[in-house]
Amino acid sequence: MPVNRRAGHQTMPNLPIDAPIYTVQELHGLEQMLAQHPLILQLNPDMPLSRYRELLQLMLPKGYRMVAAFNAGGRCIGLSGFWISAKLYSGKYLEPDNFVVDAAHRAAGVGKLLWDWMLQEAQRHQCDTVMLDAYVTNAAAHRFYFREDFHVKSFHFFKSL
Repeated sequence: MPVNRRAGHQTMPNLPIDAPIYTVQELHGLEQMLAQHPLILQLNPDMPLSRYRELLQLMLPKGYRMVAAFNAGGRCIGLSGFWISAKLYSGKYLEPDNFVVDAAHRAAGVGKLLWDWMLQEAQRHQCDTVMLDAYVTNAAAHRFYFREDFHVKSFHFFKSL
């Protein structure tokens, strides 16, 4: 179900009447996700549409989902993929994947709206934890996650084949 909120509502109860309104809703299906490729490019600038399609086709049957924030004009200005699964060390978890807010809309509360939606989804699915990977070079994301009470529990090692 779409959620309409003024950006920053959780932290700024006395918003001006002209504060932007965003709609947060889950995207369904390959075509809706493919339409967001321009925003994905802000986080993964070297990912062609063909590769994005290929990966989504592999991920969707394994439970990959996506939530997005739209401005009043219907333009997607933030999104995150996510998975709900379980591991022995974490229990049942929600894992955000490729969380990105359009550069022109950062620090406007869009990330927080998406984040709150995912936390509610994790609670709705009775998850024990939320865990994620953030690029080592993405200091702004690190600040956001630390502000949201995350801590570094482990390293995620990566080897290209």
